[in-house]
Amino acid sequence: MSQNTGASYAAAGVDIEAGDRAVELMKEWVKKTQRPEVLGGLGGFAGLFDASALKKYERPLLASATDGVGTKVDIARQLGVYDSIGHDLVAMVMDDIVVCGAEPLFMTDYICVGKVHPERVAAIVKGIAEGCVLAGCALVGGETAEHPGLLGPDDFDVAGAGTGVVEADRLLGADRIRSGDAVIAMASSGLHSNGYSLVRHVLLERAGLSLDARIDELGRTLGEELLEPTKIYSLDCLALIHTTEVHAFSHVTGGGLAANLARVIPDGLHATVDRSTWTPAPVFDLVGRTGSVERLELEKTLNMGVGMIAIVPQESVDVALTTLADRGVEAWVAGEITERDDHHTTGAALVGDYAN
Repeated sequence: MSQNTGASYAAAGVDIEAGDRAVELMKEWVKKTQRPEVLGGLGGFAGLFDASALKKYERPLLASATDGVGTKVDIARQLGVYDSIGHDLVAMVMDDIVVCGAEPLFMTDYICVGKVHPERVAAIVKGIAEGCVLAGCALVGGETAEHPGLLGPDDFDVAGAGTGVVEADRLLGADRIRSGDAVIAMASSGLHSNGYSLVRHVLLERAGLSLDARIDELGRTLGEELLEPTKIYSLDCLALIHTTEVHAFSHVTGGGLAANLARVIPDGLHATVDRSTWTPAPVFDLVGRTGSVERLELEKTLNMGVGMIAIVPQESVDVALTTLADRGVEAWVAGEITERDDHHTTGAALVGDYAN
């Protein structure tokens, strides 16, 4: 009898059984994210969300966003730490959604790997599920794809998409902003998930630093600093909306503080942010000093210590700061909105020097 030597999916490098085991391992974490509107369980072809819950809205607007984590995933791969990168994914997606005043509802994820290691995939999903809990949304489904030949056995990437809802007449944005409004900054937890191509180039490639090296100014290893999860502001922003008047939010991601803030500033107005109102965390100085990176280059690449901005009327400042403090969010008045004049060619600018 001749032996069957025909091609097979397994011989091509795809392990369906490993994928099935990964699904079983992640189920308990996905279950922790469930909201009452979610129907069915993990494993269906599509996640189901009961839209009748939106009947309470006069005119519900659905907000959607999609994003990834970028090259920060390579830090996780090198360190073999997979259960925190999901926080970054949720933050990138859901904090974009909440900017317009929308309540996060549900999210799906996409995990692409060179080889399915069930425990590793489950750890990634665990982090995503924990992030969804922090954002107040459900994780209703996802996909794990194995790409042998395109990715190495330990390589992976993650992406996600989310949906939220906001009442039409409560939509936040540029049309609400007025001259005299205050710019409230909310502290970032570190680098978050943007600028890692620059950070990796400077610290790992050019300076040759080890991820396991303890950096005194950071108070921990370089790897621990670089893997610090992105702060998720969704519920903090919703708390502000529920307790006081908010005109707009700006999520500080790729492009930096000034560029992201300018996205919500209407024509005729200008946002001025005073650097002297805060001191960026040591990691920002480490990148700048080690790579001889000019300040403007740093500021258009990294968040420099501010992860979310709220623009509120002056009479809302005290309540806003108290609300955020009660929720454990470090926040401060960093600037103001003024009429734009001939000296202002963009919608937002940073002025002064950072506090020491």
